[in-house]
This record gives sequence, structure tokens and C-alpha cells, in this order.
Amino acid sequence: MKKLFLMRHGQTLFNLQGKIQGHCDSPLTDLGIKQARKVKDYFIDEKIRFDAAYSSTQERAVDTAEIVCDYLKIQTIKGVKEWNFGQFEGESERLNPKIKPGETSYGDFFVDYGGESADDVQERMNSTLLRLMDASEGNTILCVSHGGAMYRFIQKWLSQEQIVTLPFTNCCVLMFEYADGNFSFVKAINPNGE
Repeated sequence: MKKLFLMRHGQTLFNLQGKIQGHCDSPLTDLGIKQARKVKDYFIDEKIRFDAAYSSTQERAVDTAEIVCDYLKIQTIKGVKEWNFGQFEGESERLNPKIKPGETSYGDFFVDYGGESADDVQERMNSTLLRLMDASEGNTILCVSHGGAMYRFIQKWLSQEQIVTLPFTNCCVLMFEYADGNFSFVKAINPNGE
């Protein structure tokens, strides 16, 4: 049985400014760095040591992973990048479409603007994490990703009732057990208490 600790990056400048950041990037804020350090301290206190550490190729995720797991070389993977929001990248979050009652994602909205569909993001995240877990040496794996991409991944493996109870903030960590091509959710970890 392998364990996956799927983590969201720390707070960024665009998070602070309320801007859409998908494939575009912005740096961690001082708070984002502190959030990552708290998660590192949590793993040390709990005696959790990773056999492999992965990150999205985006700066905010790589920087978070390097803080949390400074004893391993971070391997970057494009497949766990954030959702591509097309022409909405860098714009105000107020421009995000409203999700209609009964829906749980943006669907194909961003495709017409050069971005990805919800299903494409989910397939990309799921297939990447399945391959990563099958190929990884060792049993305890860290992967730092992004809010939108992680949300689509967990929608495949958790019920909506479970999802709405999660503390889905910057530097939250979702722990899964993995065996035989299946992820089982174990718990959410939020050392920052947000």
C-alpha cells in the first residue's frame, strides 16, 4: 500500500490580488512561504518522511515542494499543472463563470477561450497520478499541485458530500492510500488551520 500526500501550493501574489492563475504564474507571498514551513514542521513532528517528491512545473508549486521536502530532489511533472483558463489567465476572479445549481464544475466554459475543459483536467490529473504512483520507488509520496486541478482529481475519487467538508485552502494536504489502480481518501491535513 502506497501513500500519496497531495498538497496545494502556498498563497501567491495572485491569490492575494484575487486574480485567476492557471498556467500563468505568480510568486509565493511571505504568508505562502510560512504556510509551507508549517506543513514541513507538521511532517517532521509526525515523522513522515517522503521516498519521492513531485511538483507541478509551475514556480509556486516547485517553491512550495522545495520548502516542504528539502531533503529530496523535486521531480517536476507537467501533468499536475493547474487548469488552463485560456484568455481568463491573470484576470479578476470576478470573471469566473457562475456554476449553475446542480453542477459541480465549469464544464467546457474555458474551451472557447483557449483553455481546458473540466473533463480534460480531470483525465490529465488522474492519469498522471496513476502513472506516478505505479512508477514511484518507495511507499510515501508527496505531490504539490494546484486548487483547480486537485479539485477535479478529488471529484473522481470522493463524493461531493465528502468534498464540501474539506479544508481546501492554500497548503492543505489530502492524504490517499493507493493500491491496484485505486485511490482511497484517508484524511485532510491542514496545519495552517485555515
